[in-house]
Parts: sequence; structure tokens; C-alpha cells
Amino acid sequence: MEIEKFIYCLEVVPDIDIPIESKVVNALEDLALKQGVASIYKTSDSIENLEESLNTLFYNDHNFKDYAIIYLVMSGKSNTIELNGYCYSIEEFAEIFEGKLSGKIVHFSNRKILDLTQEESQYFLAVTGAVAISGYGFSLSEVSSINTIDNIFFSMLEDNDDFKDVVETMFQKHYKLCNLLDFKLYY
Repeated sequence: MEIEKFIYCLEVVPDIDIPIESKVVNALEDLALKQGVASIYKTSDSIENLEESLNTLFYNDHNFKDYAIIYLVMSGKSNTIELNGYCYSIEEFAEIFEGKLSGKIVHFSNRKILDLTQEESQYFLAVTGAVAISGYGFSLSEVSSINTIDNIFFSMLEDNDDFKDVVETMFQKHYKLCNLLDFKLYY
């Protein structure tokens, strides 16, 4: 029997107390209905809230081992993550989640530009325990990864455990989009 893999999505919003209409929720619902890929969606408005949400997942969700992908929808450039005006380096982010992402793929939407050096990516993977970190080198307002390539990536990962093979297939089948957004995978 095949084990179902889940996506845990955290989207950074200006204020978690103010409800928003999110394209991310719609995309995840579409992925669940069309591809059968289940997900949990949460919002966050600070590093403390982000840490609390992930800790709740780590320590209180008995299905945590089934979450193959931690999907982060937030802003940032190169090796920084922005949470409502505050920037955190990828190293600081890694240290907050030290050892907690074992076996997970951490994927950023193209709201955050991901452009890491070899040292930065290896540090992140070593400290968090994640098997891979992925995202995009370009953040184009006209093309959102949320409604396009992210769902393709997640759907393919549901069917294939070899993330390197999945990325190769993505580039073969969706080269223009992968190239346009500069899809990146560090492992």
C-alpha cells in the first residue's frame, strides 16, 4: 500500500487576524481535487508565529512523517526571507528549525527569489535535516508559480519519490516555464 504524502503550506500575510482571499488556498484545493494531493494551509505574520505553526506540526500532528513538502509562500531575495518588513538570512531560518525538517523538501513559491551559494544550501540542509530546498530564481508578478508549476511539482512528487528525477521530468515537459522562473533545486 502506497503512503499518501501531504503538503504543509505556510503563507506569510500582513495580519493573521484579518481574513484574506488567497490564491494559494484555491491552488491547493485544486491540487487536492484534481490530483488527490492533500495539504494543510496556515498563515503567519511573524517569525514567532511561523515557528509556532511549524512546532505545532512537529510535536502535535501524529501524521507529520507523511508531510513530504513544507511549502513556504513568502517574500525575500537570494538568501533572505522577509516576514512583514523583517529580513532573516537562510542561515537564521535554518537555525530556528534545527533538526526539525528531517527528510522533508522545503519549497518556496516564486514570491521569494531563491539564489543560494553551495555553502548556504548545504548549511541549510545540514542544519535542518531537509533532503532538498527548491524554489525559483525569478519573481515575476505576471507569472505566479502558485497556480502553475508548483502544482505540477507537487503532483509529480506524489507519484515519484526521486525528486531529482521529478525535476528532470519537469524540465523535459515544462522547459519554458521552468526556465522562465529559473526553477532551482538544492540537495
